[in-house]
Amino acid sequence: MMSLVWGLACIVGILIPASLGSQFGPHRQQSRLAGHSLPKVSPQVSPRVHASFEDVRSTEQASDEARSSEISQEVRKTGQSILSLPQQDARNMYLPQGGRNLISATGGTNSRFYRYQPSHHQPLSQLQHKAAKHASQLFAQHPNSPVSTRITTVTSSTNCKNRPIDLVFIVDSSRSVRPAEFEKAKEFLINMVDTLEIGSDATRVGLVNYASTVKIEFYLNTYFDKQALKQALARVEPLSSGTMTGVAIKAAMEKAFIAEAGARRSSMNIAKVAIIVTDGRPQDQVEEVSAAARASGIEIYAVGVDRADLMSLRLMASQPLEDHVFYVETYGVIEKLTGKFRETLCGVDACARGHNCQHICVNNGNSYNCQCWAGYVLNADKRTCSRQDACARGHDCQHICVNSGDSYVCKCGMGYVLNADQKTCSRADPCAAGHECQHICIDNGDSYICKCHPGYALNQDKRSCSRLVTDACARGNDCQQICVNNGNSYYCRCQVGYILNVDQKTCSRADACALGHNCQHTCVNSGDSYICKCRAGYILNADKRTCSQETRREITQDACKCEAQILFQKKMQSTIQDLSRRLDDLSDRVNQIEDQQQY
Repeated sequence: MMSLVWGLACIVGILIPASLGSQFGPHRQQSRLAGHSLPKVSPQVSPRVHASFEDVRSTEQASDEARSSEISQEVRKTGQSILSLPQQDARNMYLPQGGRNLISATGGTNSRFYRYQPSHHQPLSQLQHKAAKHASQLFAQHPNSPVSTRITTVTSSTNCKNRPIDLVFIVDSSRSVRPAEFEKAKEFLINMVDTLEIGSDATRVGLVNYASTVKIEFYLNTYFDKQALKQALARVEPLSSGTMTGVAIKAAMEKAFIAEAGARRSSMNIAKVAIIVTDGRPQDQVEEVSAAARASGIEIYAVGVDRADLMSLRLMASQPLEDHVFYVETYGVIEKLTGKFRETLCGVDACARGHNCQHICVNNGNSYNCQCWAGYVLNADKRTCSRQDACARGHDCQHICVNSGDSYVCKCGMGYVLNADQKTCSRADPCAAGHECQHICIDNGDSYICKCHPGYALNQDKRSCSRLVTDACARGNDCQQICVNNGNSYYCRCQVGYILNVDQKTCSRADACALGHNCQHTCVNSGDSYICKCRAGYILNADKRTCSQETRREITQDACKCEAQILFQKKMQSTIQDLSRRLDDLSDRVNQIEDQQQY
């Protein structure tokens, strides 16, 4: 009976963690998926590493049994569905370097992937932000904490706000990678991308696909949208030939990590990261090209699968190797590395762990700084904030600065007004300050005077205006002949036969010839018109315009009769001219009478 009870207890101890792990985060679930047996090690792995796998097997099996027993007891005691790892397990997440040759990338006892662990101390990854140091400090401060800090940071969120990096995947798609395995590799990359903040100002991702040849599927500046990037990863097809890893690293360094491909300047302090995923031994040299890539500032992570050569992984990866070299037995468990890389790329959110800033907490590596809201200054304790005197902080007011909450406003001295820029001041305009003028206010030093619009006159009160008489001509004009009203003013005109002089007031008789004529020789004004005459020796033709040369004839008449005729003609011509002048005068009088009747 007792043996039956103990058997049931062991079964419960195994089943409860598995069921609870599915409820409390992907990390615990992954640590149970592989079962209790450590998988076989690839033939490519050295005998020394193979022996280390066996050591890990025995050590972690014993740990599993102890953990199962403790969890079973905890569940029986409390009845609560809350799992907490033993304190010793949590501390083992950050074992001293050299404690084991290969350890699980996420710390689970039954995981199928391993992280290379050398036997000497080396600095942590550039992207880990010294997470191990923080964990040690945290356990020193809280020795009774049941949950590993690493587990908390990995499982607390499926998406992290990582610092911007330029990330290029270098993926082996040689013939040894079966189609289903290549799909698993792509799922691993998609899951990694899903945990990162993707964008032009955030993390940029490129992909180098290689076998015997190299194909850059897309560059760092191709996709800034996470969904489009994931779709592009899903569309990648294997090249299915040899394994030229060195050529792929060289292509990534010379074609993917360049400004034209979207890599950002080193002055921007943005890390360049390459993650190599391969399942075989490189068919070319990788040591020199990897060293050149690292020297150019590229941090290299090497992930080996199945038949991958451990020595080649170590030659490619950056230091420290325990943080940059990973091995999984099959592509079926490669996705479990997602949590490790998420932790590495996301780092530690010091503010999220807790802070004592009164206003704003700003992450600063593994620590944080306190800042204050606008209008406040940080006190000497570097934690609390006090309201700041905005004017004392500095202002650009020309006259007077007045504090207004977290900011300030400008004002002017007496007799000045604030300009449109809300900073400078101008002498006050008495009209702008207020006036009593009905029409127009005119600045007059420290006071003002009033004026009226055209057609109005200022009244005796010197403020109001009255409309003037609308007949401007009747009010008085200086036209010599005719005055014509034009709104509130007037203009002058002349009678028929006269033209307005340049002064626009007086008139002169019109010069008909000056206005234009068609006389061949001489034009002679004649009242309002003109007549044509010819020069000596010519006679006027019948058209009264043109002239012809006179033909001399012999005079046969009696000289006395000729003189009498000439005298008679002169008298007649004088009489005719006198009549013409009288007719002109009569015509002018008639025109005047008509104009007076018209106006």
